[in-house]
Amino acid sequence: MKDAMHSPSNTLPDFKPDGSLTHADADHPKVKFGKVGVLLANLGTPDHYTYWPMRRYLGEFLSDRRVIDYSPWLWQPLLQLVILTKRPFSSGAAYKSIWNEDKGESPLATITKAQTAKMAQRMAESFGDRVVVDYCMRYGNPSTKSKVEQMLAAGCDKILFFPLYPQYAGATSATANDQFFRALMAPKWQPAVRTISAYSSDPRYIEALAQSVERAYANIEDRPDILVCSYHGVPKRYLMEGDPYHCQCQKTTRLLRERLGWDKSEIMTTFQSKFGPEEWLKPYTVKEVARLAEEDGKKKIAVIAPAFSADCIETLEEINEEIKESFEEAGGEQFTYIPCLNDDDVHMDALADIVRDNLGGWV
Repeated sequence: MKDAMHSPSNTLPDFKPDGSLTHADADHPKVKFGKVGVLLANLGTPDHYTYWPMRRYLGEFLSDRRVIDYSPWLWQPLLQLVILTKRPFSSGAAYKSIWNEDKGESPLATITKAQTAKMAQRMAESFGDRVVVDYCMRYGNPSTKSKVEQMLAAGCDKILFFPLYPQYAGATSATANDQFFRALMAPKWQPAVRTISAYSSDPRYIEALAQSVERAYANIEDRPDILVCSYHGVPKRYLMEGDPYHCQCQKTTRLLRERLGWDKSEIMTTFQSKFGPEEWLKPYTVKEVARLAEEDGKKKIAVIAPAFSADCIETLEEINEEIKESFEEAGGEQFTYIPCLNDDDVHMDALADIVRDNLGGWV
């Protein structure tokens, strides 16, 4: 072992195909080495829409201080004794309405698996078997810790971690990174790591968004009066405390408009999924679509969700059911939901290019 670790060229030890060290004693433990991991990360999903799986998932999600930063002394009694006795039923019903019964999983799980498969294909085309691609969830399964352990066991001494959030927010990108870094606290041999930053203004992401809008509009007989870009909301206080999410959302909408060559009156930014009593980023999507129909006379709208890389409960249920209902009850006549980019090939090409950029010097 000494000769391997202190060779004249000061290189890392060589390994045989079976994982054993070239210059090590026969009883030295076998070590896999030399792979690069690409770990995609998304928000998460319950294992099922019934009460206890929903309660476990919501408990983990709503206990995250990045998501709810109230004092635990005040928040946890309310969460455990009130919210988690009721909310699993209502959230479970929402998940049941969109559940992929054939595969026994949420649409987010189905789509993330498809994204991972296409990313793995693209990495194999570029780097052969040197790069290992997998995915994890911040909340629920598969956990970040379990996937980091699997990558280390597969011989990944370098891991590129990719939170699939186009716009950075403390409650999404940062908490995903937090969990990744926690997973690195246990291994005896810690890998070299990189994280991919938000890509809200990356031309390749904007192009994928624009093409999805163009395809959708080409299939709509009556052109919508306006395109509503609905982003997941956060408390307004987060913006005032330095979170760049609001600004990045606004920039994504502006760049999308410029790429489409539209007038400012044809597109707008709103925020959805408000939770709790304090003020969140405005305008609120559910109220704004009603106002568009009632006050502005815009009876035909399209809605897209640029902050989500994959369709999930917030898009398939909240936008396509709750927000649609708000619009129609206010007199709206034509509501078009434009799906997330999901595993669309243009989207996956963009993400693969971003991954290749961040693998520079590693492969």
